[in-house]
Amino acid sequence: MLELIKQPWPWYVAGPLIGLTVPILLILGNKPFGISSSLKHICASCLPVRPSYFQYNWKEEIWNLFFVFGIFLGGLISVTLLNNPNPIDLNPALVTELAKYNITDFSSIIPTQIFNWHSLLSLKGFILIVVGGFLVGFGTRYAEGCTSGHTIMGLSNLQWPSLVASICFMVGGIIMANFILPFIISL
Repeated sequence: MLELIKQPWPWYVAGPLIGLTVPILLILGNKPFGISSSLKHICASCLPVRPSYFQYNWKEEIWNLFFVFGIFLGGLISVTLLNNPNPIDLNPALVTELAKYNITDFSSIIPTQIFNWHSLLSLKGFILIVVGGFLVGFGTRYAEGCTSGHTIMGLSNLQWPSLVASICFMVGGIIMANFILPFIISL
């Protein structure tokens, strides 16, 4: 059984499980699915003097903090107990394309040749890690939700803003992966 859990699950198993999260949350507690709002709840709970944006009853949303803690705990368990020692299995065409950018180490889930402490001190690393992280956070707040909230929860509820946000996420991802990221990596 443990060997089954260690393997990547096919899309036709993982996808419906993710999709079933929405009705389960709605049926059991009338709660929306989303991760980025948890940062707002953490800030509201920790700040002694709260600006007006954080003045609400964050205790009503404490379930979201437990949900995020469960995600963190699941990630920790998967890294420590279910770690697959085999290299990541990538499409050969992708391996060839990544080799053009000097990315050849596939022993980790993230390319260690880009994301490491040494590269953080370089211009390329600073742009990818710090500026990229800031832009993700800014975009999440500006769109009033993250990809999971809009694409999984919002689209299943037929919300027009979520459709627009999801389209923008996809277009932005395509532009980033095909045009901006190759430029930054070649710095």
